[in-house]
Amino acid sequence: MISHTEVLETNEMIANANLDVRTITMGISLLDCADSELTRFNEKIYEKITRVARDLVKTGDDIAKQYGVPIINKRISITPLSIAGAGCRADSYVSTAKALDRAAKAVGVNFIGGFTALIQKGSTESDKALVRSIPEALATTERLCSCVNVASSRNGINMNAVKRMGQIIKEMAELTKDSGSIACAKFVVFCNAVEDNPFMAGAFHGVGERESVINVGVSGPGVVKHALEAARGADFETLCEIIKKTAFKITRVGQLVAQEASRRLGVSFGSIDLSLAPTPAMNDSVAEILREMGLEEAGAPGTTAAIAILNDNVKKGGVMASSYVGGLSGAFIPVSEDHGMIEAVRKGALTLEKLEAMTCVCSVGIDMVAIPGDVSAETISGIIADEMAIGMINQKTTAVRIIPVIGKKAGDAVEFGGLLGYAPIMPANRFSCAEFINRGGRIPAPIHSLKN
Repeated sequence: MISHTEVLETNEMIANANLDVRTITMGISLLDCADSELTRFNEKIYEKITRVARDLVKTGDDIAKQYGVPIINKRISITPLSIAGAGCRADSYVSTAKALDRAAKAVGVNFIGGFTALIQKGSTESDKALVRSIPEALATTERLCSCVNVASSRNGINMNAVKRMGQIIKEMAELTKDSGSIACAKFVVFCNAVEDNPFMAGAFHGVGERESVINVGVSGPGVVKHALEAARGADFETLCEIIKKTAFKITRVGQLVAQEASRRLGVSFGSIDLSLAPTPAMNDSVAEILREMGLEEAGAPGTTAAIAILNDNVKKGGVMASSYVGGLSGAFIPVSEDHGMIEAVRKGALTLEKLEAMTCVCSVGIDMVAIPGDVSAETISGIIADEMAIGMINQKTTAVRIIPVIGKKAGDAVEFGGLLGYAPIMPANRFSCAEFINRGGRIPAPIHSLKN
C-alpha cells in the first residue's frame, strides 16, 4: 500500500526533481512463431506483436494521467531473433527487421529490441545470418534496436565475434553517415547480457522468461541530486543513507506503475530496473550527482569511487522497495544523454579511458560515446574487448555502444535528437591493436567461473 506521505513525496519529486518512469517495456516471446518459411515467420511475428501489445501505449498513458507520474517511453522486447527465426534457415533477416519496425509503428512504441544473437561461445547459422543483417537492418528501420552478446563470465570472450563487431559498427556508420552515423546508437555489444533489461538498445526477452511480461525502468538522477543538496559537507555514511532512502522512494513509484500496467494489460509482472538513467535535460544528470558529491567535474580524481558509492547504494535502497528487481540496475553513464557528462568531456575532465575505469563499478559500460569516423574497425574491437574483459572478470554486465561518426574529428560534435541527445567527438587511442585483434579464437573464462 502506498501511504499518503509517499504520495506527497512523489508529487514533490515529480514537480521539482525530474522524477519519471523512463520506460514500460513489454517482453513478448516469439518462440511459437517459428516457421520454415521466412515470409510466414514475418507475418506471424507482426500479428503476435500487434495483438499482444495493442493496448500498451494507451495503458501507459492512462496510468500516467491517473497517477500524475510521467511515463516517458513504451517499448517492446522480443525473443532473440536468431533463436526465434532459426527454423527459417534464412540467409538474411532484413525483411524480418522491417516487419518488426512496422509492428512497432503500428502499436505506437518508440523502440523494439531483440534483433539479437547470443554468441559468447560460438555462432549458429542463424546467428551468422542475423549478424550479417545488422548494418542494413538498422540503417533501413527507424525503431528497431539490436544487441549481440559476445562474452560471459562462464564462457569467456568470443574474440572472432569481437573482431566482427568492430566491422559491423563501421559498416553501420558508413550506411548512415548522412544522419550522424545514427544506426550505431541503436546497437550494443554485451558481456553477460541479462534477459529482463527494459532499456534500449540492449533489451531482449530471454528464453527463460514467461510468454509475456511487463518490465519497468525507473529513473531519477535529479531526485538523488536534489536529496544530496541537503547533505553538503556530510560524511560518507550520511551520503550513503540519503542515496539508499531516495532510491527506495523512486523504486516504489516504479513498483506501482509496473503492478498497474501488469493488471490492466493482463500480463505478468517481470521486474523493476533501478537504473539512474539520465537525459540531456538540466537537473537530470548522473554527472551532476557526482558534482554534488564533491567533484569539480565527472572524470576528476575520485570519480570511480563516487560512482561506486552511487551504484551500490541505489541497489541497496531499491531492493527494499520491490521483490522483483532485475535488468541492469545501477547508474548509467551514457555521454550523449547526460548534459553533465557532455560538459565534462568538453572541458577535458572526462576521457574514454576514465569512462572505462568507471564502468568497472557501475552499470553497463562505454555508452553513447561518439568517436572520430576514421577510427579503425580493429581499434573499435579493441575497445569492445577491454569492456568485455571487465565484465567477464568482475562477473557483471558490461557493454559498448560506440558511434564512429563519419566525417567528424575529435573536438567536433554530433546531434542525435530526443533522448539520444548530442555528443562531443572524443579522441580514441591511435596506437594499433590490429595484430592482437586478428589472433582470433576465444579467450577462456576465468578460473572463478568454475563454481560447480
